[in-house]
Amino acid sequence: MTRSLAGRRPIWRSPSITLGLTVAVAAAVGCSSPRDGAVPDDRRQATNPMTNRPVINIAHRGASAYAPEHTFASWDLALEMNADYLEQDLQMTADGVLVVMHDDTLDRTARGPEQHCSGPVIERTLAELENCDAGSWFNEEHRDRVRPEFEELRIPTLEAVFERYAGRARFYIETKNPAAAPGMEEELLRLLHAFDLVPAALDDHTVILQSFSPASLMKLRDLEPTLPRVQLAPWGETTVSIRAQLDEVATYAQGLGPHYSDVNTALLDDAHELGLMVHPYTVDAPEEMRRLIEIGIDGMFTNVPDVLGALER
Repeated sequence: MTRSLAGRRPIWRSPSITLGLTVAVAAAVGCSSPRDGAVPDDRRQATNPMTNRPVINIAHRGASAYAPEHTFASWDLALEMNADYLEQDLQMTADGVLVVMHDDTLDRTARGPEQHCSGPVIERTLAELENCDAGSWFNEEHRDRVRPEFEELRIPTLEAVFERYAGRARFYIETKNPAAAPGMEEELLRLLHAFDLVPAALDDHTVILQSFSPASLMKLRDLEPTLPRVQLAPWGETTVSIRAQLDEVATYAQGLGPHYSDVNTALLDDAHELGLMVHPYTVDAPEEMRRLIEIGIDGMFTNVPDVLGALER
């Protein structure tokens, strides 16, 4: 989540934090095969003291402090850590396939033949991306968390994500660069329908959609109004400027995703008064998690879902 709005006053990146890898976590990362079972509802969670409801634990690109972001290894581990949601950032290929990758270019997280695995995602076909490995970069950058199997990871399609996790996970999906990828929203909805993930009512939060683009969220509202939507706010906005836009946001979204540093009691009160849930990004420090929980946050994105889950104990 790192995009601001173009052509209007911005309605809204996330710092990466390096954390130690425990022996237990390292063992869990090795689990790469899907598990059977429905979406679990008996997880131990931190509780919002203002509402006495669980604080939603959203795995930011998976358990991405411990495994390469947006890979099956990272999402599998997030489920092992009892995350409530798995996040997916969407990019579209040159041949119209939705793949899951944060950056709009391949250079940071893809390795392989330069002619296939560098440059803008939208200029590469899916067949080209199948030549790229999506895990070696993590081993390069995190020498204390190197695992040989990460080098075998590939860039997943959204369809493959649904094939692996539908029925046993909840999804928090971002449309990224939608203006540069016409048809992104329609293809997303086609896949959601194909996997029976479009809810009958807006209060079903099995899937939550988010974007920095109000236009994308409005389009999704018009095409499929029962899917809940969250407006992301760019890092660098002020609490005051975000609060000033909440009335407008509430006309097309059910939630707000600000940077955690912008969240205070006043923002929460204003958002909640309008019926907006608030899910800030990206919170890894336990003391910041506690602060947000104490003022009544609804949920948060984290690279360390195990840390957030442990606060309940």
